[in-house]
Amino acid sequence: MAQGYTICVGTVGAGVWFSPDSGDHWRRSKMNLPFHAEPGEVQIRSLAVSPHNPHHLLAGSEAGLYRSEDNGATWQLVESPMDGMQIWSTAWHPTDPNVILAGTKPPAVFRSRDGGKHWQKLSIPIAKECFAGAPKVTNVVVDPRNSRNIFVGVEIDGVYRSRDDGETWTHLPPLGDKMINQDIHGLTLSQGRTAKLLATTPDGLWTSTDEGESWDLHGFPTFAERDTISYCRGVTLGADNPDLIFVGNGDFIPGKRGAIQRSTDGGKSWNPCRLPVEPNSVIYWVATNPADPKVVVAASLHGYVYASTDGGESWQKNRREFGEIRAIAWVPN
Repeated sequence: MAQGYTICVGTVGAGVWFSPDSGDHWRRSKMNLPFHAEPGEVQIRSLAVSPHNPHHLLAGSEAGLYRSEDNGATWQLVESPMDGMQIWSTAWHPTDPNVILAGTKPPAVFRSRDGGKHWQKLSIPIAKECFAGAPKVTNVVVDPRNSRNIFVGVEIDGVYRSRDDGETWTHLPPLGDKMINQDIHGLTLSQGRTAKLLATTPDGLWTSTDEGESWDLHGFPTFAERDTISYCRGVTLGADNPDLIFVGNGDFIPGKRGAIQRSTDGGKSWNPCRLPVEPNSVIYWVATNPADPKVVVAASLHGYVYASTDGGESWQKNRREFGEIRAIAWVPN
């Protein structure tokens, strides 16, 4: 798919940038911002591609929720109760294009069933405070096998689960016995032969085969002898292969070094991807898209963008660099 896809990155302080030619040229997206957010120095912390239309995306910021219908070139404000809150996660319902969800700081999850015209705050008993201030909802995952099952990851308050379409919620058991084990960075659901819930925390990748009732930890090698953990951020599955898993990794946050950890056997074994330039900070997020399972893009927190066109076997670093990236996605042209 050479020159056949658009990369979007969500920055801290410069909104969304997009490249319509697979990373060769970049432009700042036009965003229909409220007056108080002009001239556009907004923080984009989430990007989500619609499973119903490959050219539609959601973006979460501290100045509201935005929707693009042209591959990220322009964005319209979606009126919601979240203006003024940091939106850390966005999600599309897997079967109903009118249902969208968003998670925020202060911690809350909002849902619209009519494309953003009306909103409901879901009654999730998330802690209002943690040792790092107010928790934030970093992930909202609707189970494609049964959309009444919803999982919510919170930094720092663990994982919540609903089995009745968000009416009631269960705070799942702690992933481990340390406070950082409740610091959920990434959360995704693998639909392989055995369904698995995958979550990243600062100290590794956790796997559950019983919908979050129990967890097993995989830690990655540290970058230096003095490091006590190998910091993990996002977790992403291959677009057509649940055994292909990517984890954003680094020495800390923001860190000075990073890596993309890759497994091709469902997490049994791992290898760092061979990148042409070592990341200058933690790899914050990795993105795939079913439009072409071989295309994978990734970003370091401090602005490096990487792309692979062979499922992560080999990578190129984009010439363009950014200040700080918190979200990345790609869509077909």
